[in-house]
Amino acid sequence: MNPKERIEELTKILTEANYRYYVLDDPKLADFEYDRFLRELEELEAVHPELASMDSPTKRVGGEALSQFEKVEHPVPLMSLQDVFSMEELNAFVEKVRESEPEAEFSVEPKIDGLSVALEYVDGRFLRGATRGDGSVGEDVTENLKTIRAIPMTLENAPSRLIVRGEVFMPKKSFEKLNAHQEQEGKPLFANPRNAAAGSLRQLDPKIAAKRGLDIYIFNIQLAEGVDFTSHSQSLEYLRDRKFKVIPHKKLQTVDQIDAEVLSINDHREQLSCDIDGAVIKVEDLRQRERLGTTAKFPRWAAAYKYPPEIKPTVVEDIVVQVGRTGVLTPKAVVRPVRLAGTTVTNATLHNQDFITQRDIRIGDTVLIRKAGEIIPEILEVDLSKRPEGTWAYHLPERCPVCGAKTEKDEDGAFLRCTGAECPAQLSRNIAHFVSRDAMDIDGLGSAIVDGLIEKGLVKSPADIYYLTLDDVRSLWKSGSTAAKKLLASIENSKQQDVSRLIYALGIRQVGAKTGKVLASAFGSLDALMEADLETLTQIPDVGGITAENIRRWFSQEQSRHLVERLRQAGVNFESKRVITDARFSGMTFVLTGALSKFTREEAAEKIELLGGKASGSVSKKTSYVVVGENAGSKERKARELGIPILTEDEFLEMIQ
Repeated sequence: MNPKERIEELTKILTEANYRYYVLDDPKLADFEYDRFLRELEELEAVHPELASMDSPTKRVGGEALSQFEKVEHPVPLMSLQDVFSMEELNAFVEKVRESEPEAEFSVEPKIDGLSVALEYVDGRFLRGATRGDGSVGEDVTENLKTIRAIPMTLENAPSRLIVRGEVFMPKKSFEKLNAHQEQEGKPLFANPRNAAAGSLRQLDPKIAAKRGLDIYIFNIQLAEGVDFTSHSQSLEYLRDRKFKVIPHKKLQTVDQIDAEVLSINDHREQLSCDIDGAVIKVEDLRQRERLGTTAKFPRWAAAYKYPPEIKPTVVEDIVVQVGRTGVLTPKAVVRPVRLAGTTVTNATLHNQDFITQRDIRIGDTVLIRKAGEIIPEILEVDLSKRPEGTWAYHLPERCPVCGAKTEKDEDGAFLRCTGAECPAQLSRNIAHFVSRDAMDIDGLGSAIVDGLIEKGLVKSPADIYYLTLDDVRSLWKSGSTAAKKLLASIENSKQQDVSRLIYALGIRQVGAKTGKVLASAFGSLDALMEADLETLTQIPDVGGITAENIRRWFSQEQSRHLVERLRQAGVNFESKRVITDARFSGMTFVLTGALSKFTREEAAEKIELLGGKASGSVSKKTSYVVVGENAGSKERKARELGIPILTEDEFLEMIQ
């Protein structure tokens, strides 16, 4: 079989596997087989790029980042629906339709809580996808939509032009995984899957969207040139035959049947993979829809029944404090079990001290509780008439409940944070940061290995990494000693890293990799930095008052001092190799773009910084030079627009020699 035939065969196999996994939820190809075929296809396309198609399965992990979203005018407007909030209003809608169309039947389907989009196909190939926007004009999010595996890239027996409408959503499992990652990274949590889906679909970098696990249900045909349908159900069957993931729906006639189905969808919503916020009721016959027409805002043939948020009373039995991986103290109310939105709720978020104080929530209080965004249980208010005697106002602890270190407020005062450098609650994240590429760069210490070391009690602080033995780590790999020896060699080599990396690795708040380099150059050693007072610190470029306070406070903590001494005893380098003797680039900012051939971007940035300059990731009026390699993109264009000098790699090399 020649390369062209094999590429076509692999593309067909992987496309079918995606369809069975993401649309039918009935995978036939084992994960390892899928990965093996995908790697083979990637290798073939690398050798024969001229044979790689734009809709190849290898292209569904996100392309180049965009600078902005282009506007798209919808050929057929994406109208919103009129909302109804009670069975009386729903029945009134049905009766009004029947005044004009006495024989009307209706389709009832879940109302997915996501983001509405239009997908356009030309000659069976996915051309473009856009958000709803205002219904007439949306944004081009094609590259992000390509990362959703349930969207077919090609269609069989398709019309010359087809536009379908669907709802992009984030499955509950993907949402939980995303928020766990956000928490680990110390980033704000998403309130609900809809917000997460909307934020993911509007990422300028499609690679980020690809990691979010988005999904879609298709629920309408907007345009199908040369194809006629008589009913809504017929059009959805047409889409299902072309391997779209179609919204589940039922065709019903009587008011009682419609009411029962709307209530049934609500009763079974917890069994769905995604969030819903109601049910959609549509006229089934498409000719009847045309006769009913539309208002200025809504079609007269459809309505959205919105489920009311369920609110119930319960009692706060206790308030417990959890310490997250970033050190943030999060209070949680333990409540008397109550049934909400199909699940039993036993606790509710209290967010922070301000939330507790504003609502004056106390242990023993009777409170009203609901699910915020249908996901996170939240206390709405306290029933003061039922407050028992002897209660007292609750305040978060001044010391970490896990390690006993002092707690401190964030800069904005919203959260309390543990200051312990060796706090067990933060250990996994602290080590992951300590060994990361821009920090101590210890290869082989992935999250699974770190968790294994923690579970075995072999590491209780980042410094313990340097005291591991071969016997300690060899059991963590099936391959035994070989991988263990490589890890120990990587740990040993990291001892010689420049102290700028160590400063960053310590995890001092607001001290990033660049600030670590600035501090290393300014003080020359970790010991000198430890002894610096606030006045000295604030005189260093790029170190403001808050950052200086964070540095002083971190080094004043007992756990921090213990960590530093353990690192010293292990032989970790505390001296700087970044002493600037030639400041020819002082006050200059460089931007690197494109593929460099003589050194990596990291190496080029290092040379710029050692000559007193700054390396930035974005072009602005303050940029001094833009260094361009092969396939430079939008940054080069912006530099030309702003009149910023552009250097080739050779010209840059001349400047640094």
